[in-house]
Amino acid sequence: MPLTMARPGESGRIRKIGGKPETRRFLENLGFVAGGKVSVIAVIGGNVIAEIKGTRVAVNRDMAAKILI
Repeated sequence: MPLTMARPGESGRIRKIGGKPETRRFLENLGFVAGGKVSVIAVIGGNVIAEIKGTRVAVNRDMAAKILI
C-alpha cells in the first residue's frame, strides 16, 4: 500500500519506490530505500510526516504515493 494510506503511528518496511528515476533518487537521498523501516508521524492536508532512520521527513502527497510499504 502507498505511504499515503498509512495512519499516524503505523510503521512498515518500504517494499518499493516508484516514479521517475529522478524522483526515486530524491527519495533515496532523503533515506527512503527499499527494505528500510518507516513510521508515519502525522498526515496534514495529505502531506506525510514520516520518521526514517531516526529523522523526521515531510513529503508531499505525490511523493508519498510513490513509496510502497
